[in-house]
Amino acid sequence: MKTLKDTALSVLDLARVPEGKPLGTAFQQSKELARHVEKLGFKRFWLAEHHNIEGIASAATSVLIGYIAENTSKIRVGSGGIMLPNHAPLIIAEQFGTLATLYPNRIDLGLGRAPGTDQTTMRALRRDMKGKGADFGELIEELLFYFSPAQENQPVKAVPGSGIDLPIYILGSSLYSAQLAARMGRPYAFAGHFAPGMMMQAFDIYRSTFQASEVLDKPYVMVGVPVVAAETDAKAAYLATSIQQSFLNLIRGQRRLSLPPVPDMDSLWSGQEKAYVQSMLGLLVVGGLEKIREDLNTLIARTGADELIITSDTYDHVDRLRSFEIIMKAKSELNL
Repeated sequence: MKTLKDTALSVLDLARVPEGKPLGTAFQQSKELARHVEKLGFKRFWLAEHHNIEGIASAATSVLIGYIAENTSKIRVGSGGIMLPNHAPLIIAEQFGTLATLYPNRIDLGLGRAPGTDQTTMRALRRDMKGKGADFGELIEELLFYFSPAQENQPVKAVPGSGIDLPIYILGSSLYSAQLAARMGRPYAFAGHFAPGMMMQAFDIYRSTFQASEVLDKPYVMVGVPVVAAETDAKAAYLATSIQQSFLNLIRGQRRLSLPPVPDMDSLWSGQEKAYVQSMLGLLVVGGLEKIREDLNTLIARTGADELIITSDTYDHVDRLRSFEIIMKAKSELNL
């Protein structure tokens, strides 16, 4: 049975903008976090595409990936994910072809189909709303065409992009994405950090219908999981109220900056709101070293995950850096 000790750990960063700080702080902190987790031994550092959310600064995801890759040396850097229906596949092929050329063997391309925003902003992004993500598989096929070696007299080529071998991951939070990843023979990353409801069913479908491909001979499962680790269980629970407030504001339609922790969430949310937030954060792991180790081992045993991709969205940057230290300590069982 798989355990934390032999499971790959990676990082998903949302470039959170803390209340009271300039937006550029988010980019500086993302850079510092990437350097930090690289030293700790995390496998990859992914950034997520979101739009029109004041507290998240990763909208220009490809640009930010380049910034992170330039300021690190060995950790893999990529998207978790690029929301492909928001873009022309040719543009993504050119952008990631450029990144893969600048930073060889370090760039990942995770692809999702959700808009990464609200309906009004989606209309501003996508213009043509006919597909609404239903053509996700076709868009991926078009993207793969641009990454394949260019044919003689091919009228449209991705330059750079043509002939570049780039790892592609299918992201999702639904059964559709599981079926697509299985059919294409690609690694599958499930968004358990905010929508764990269909996770186990999606994994069953992915594994049972997986078709081996040129890039992958057996299923590869990544689980997005929110984790807040601290010196004590009590401190971690206190720090975790920042992410709980973020989700509370999200369901209220208030896309606010990242807020400081509070001593009591029950004074902020109703019983119905609490239940909704807790369902969205159903995988949230909070605690000190021993609890983190125990709970992550339980999650890995439950899901059979090959890799965990972890968010740790504390308000204070120092607490985030420390959280990832404790998470890796839980894995390595070494003193850091």
